Amino acid sequence: MADLLTTLDRLVPRGGAYAHLEGNSDAHVKASLVGLSVKVPVEDGRLVLGTWQAIYFCEFDGPRRRRAFVQVLPGA
Repeated sequence: MADLLTTLDRLVPRGGAYAHLEGNSDAHVKASLVGLSVKVPVEDGRLVLGTWQAIYFCEFDGPRRRRAFVQVLPGA
């Protein structure tokens, strides 16, 4: 997780020269790169993730109060 944050900060620095001047442009770019949703299969009531996979809730412009939504879709 630390490597991901360090790399995102290097690629998209907080004080970069952005046209969007609200002061949180880096957070918008980072969120666009990371994405806003994930689909994960569930088998026998457990998430099916690879050995080194994990799910992170990323807040690049906070802390803020947020809500997360989980949608369960029927299997094929």
